Amino acid sequence: MCGIAGMFDPGGVCDAETQAILATMTGVLRHRGPDDSGTWVDPAAGVALGHRRLSILDLSPLGHQPMHSMDGRYVITFNGEIYNFRALRDELANRGHTFRGRSDTEVLLAAVAEWTVQPAVERLNGMFAFALWDRAEHTLHLARDRAGEKPLYYGWLGETLLFGSELKSLRAHPAFHSPIDRDALALFLRYGYIPAPHTIYRGVHKLPPGTLLSLKAGAGDQVAPVQYWSARQAAARGLSDPFTQSLACAVEECDALLRDAVKLRMEADVPLGAFLSGGIDSSTIVALMQAQSPRPVKTFAIGFEEARYNEAHRAAAVARHLGTEHTELYATPDEALAVIPHLPALYDEPFADPSQIPTHLVAALTRKYVTVSLSGDAGDELFGGYTRYVRGPALWRTVSRTPAPVRRALAQALSLRHSTLAAAVNPLVRRWTGKRSFTERCRQAEEILALGSAAELYRYMMSFWKQPAAVVLGASEPSIPTMLDLPPGVDAHERQLWMYRDLVTYLPDDILVKVDRASMGVSLESRIPLLDHRVIEFAWRLPLSFKTGGGEGKRILRQVLNRYVPKDLVARRKQGFGIPLAAWLRGPLRSWAEALLDERRLQTEGFFDPGPIRRKWTEHVAGGTSWDYDLWAVLMFEAWLEETARAPRTGHSGRLALRQESLVT
Repeated sequence: MCGIAGMFDPGGVCDAETQAILATMTGVLRHRGPDDSGTWVDPAAGVALGHRRLSILDLSPLGHQPMHSMDGRYVITFNGEIYNFRALRDELANRGHTFRGRSDTEVLLAAVAEWTVQPAVERLNGMFAFALWDRAEHTLHLARDRAGEKPLYYGWLGETLLFGSELKSLRAHPAFHSPIDRDALALFLRYGYIPAPHTIYRGVHKLPPGTLLSLKAGAGDQVAPVQYWSARQAAARGLSDPFTQSLACAVEECDALLRDAVKLRMEADVPLGAFLSGGIDSSTIVALMQAQSPRPVKTFAIGFEEARYNEAHRAAAVARHLGTEHTELYATPDEALAVIPHLPALYDEPFADPSQIPTHLVAALTRKYVTVSLSGDAGDELFGGYTRYVRGPALWRTVSRTPAPVRRALAQALSLRHSTLAAAVNPLVRRWTGKRSFTERCRQAEEILALGSAAELYRYMMSFWKQPAAVVLGASEPSIPTMLDLPPGVDAHERQLWMYRDLVTYLPDDILVKVDRASMGVSLESRIPLLDHRVIEFAWRLPLSFKTGGGEGKRILRQVLNRYVPKDLVARRKQGFGIPLAAWLRGPLRSWAEALLDERRLQTEGFFDPGPIRRKWTEHVAGGTSWDYDLWAVLMFEAWLEETARAPRTGHSGRLALRQESLVT
């Protein structure tokens, strides 16, 4: 696992100046690769590749990057792991290739030399982002793994393409002065993250998962990424070729597939362990690790004193049963709160999933003992674990069957907030909208009754701010292409629709961002067996009844886990990985939040209409209702804005010019 950065200017670059800039761009990524660094520049071709290394496989200097292919044609800077590199190496050796060291990067270079770029990438089982320069074709290839585990940002400044593992590496270039994208900011207020391909900066993009971007000298900046794999295609193939055998057969196949996915991800030349929350997903991964390990697996968990947010005792029970070497830390509120000032620099882009705090804590704990950790992420999205997959479609069926005049009348009645209505409606509304005040539940029910489709309900339930473009000045909220481009048949059942949309948006742009930044921020490599592309494709072949049947989510995963762990140790309601955010904003975080939400500050910055924000802040502090998620999104943007303003800048060479004008603020 590493950090990569670089640039491409077909007009050529100055060697000494570019080497210095590249060293700065990679230097800000040191946390992603503290063990080694390297740069390579071809001044005439205008290509510069930089690398920071976290040594995992082949700890010797033979794993140094940027790395050249044996024939000298290709040069690569690579971030990630190729889990099937041993099988590929054997195949390539049989075809006459020789190898200097034992790294997966060298195997990838040989694969490209043998099959060319896209066919080679299609053979990879792994998580990765890389930049590959083809010296013969004068072409730069940028690639990202299928699920989007590893990040890659890119953008044009004048005639120069910049790219890197994090936005801070692009910002480290002396000519980087891209304006904040207000449309992307509206997306952020809605979702709490910025969906790909957007970033917080106008003109800078996330390379979408499963794509290649190939730039040839003279081609300009209009080249678009090309998909070599997509979740849409995986879902379509699965639905057209469903699994037709029994649940017992599916459990057997799932067990074998997950065992292999876990085994591949246990390959490392450094200490390895696993996150263990005690839930279905992480317990399954740890059970399969321990079943294939000759020694106790190292497992790690974070606990909290507040029972509502504590799962450590469940993790400990699973660890005892499996015989792992378990380490847990009960974090105090002060320890959790101490993470918050570091979030803007850690996540590098506004990011408002509050579970970022406990995720960072467990990553920091784990890094004290190991360098690689497996996690159980993606089980909910692939196997139907979220309660919204049941509640959302059921709610929409109720709403859609209600005649429009009745819905309008109900909405009008709810808008009046009559106390007599409260007694009748409160239990029903509470079921769907959580533990909020009656006033807020009525407001939510009123808004839900006005929705026109299941897709609108999905977006509503995934939204922090329901009308973000009305809060962000000068914004027009863009649509998300992946959310609209549905595979054939996926809308045949509403639960499939919701799971698919999570797979292509929420998972790569929220969950995987959270895991990558939290782990790499402490130089820890996190691996996710459930995102083996074979597992994704298998999951989409399964009947829904194997996922959400029997009144529970992740039915098939539960049955796999029951082979290793007694059912009563993990048979519980899904809890999540949360913090008491609403209470913190009224208590220990109140003065911090008040400073960031100061009306004059918001007016001076010019990004937000202060009115709706101040109104929600006042209502939240008063305790009558909770606007914790809405406010947290604004706070994370404000904290990020403050952090980027403080970040040191290198000198401006004056050589590059932006292609787009900034909005006046």
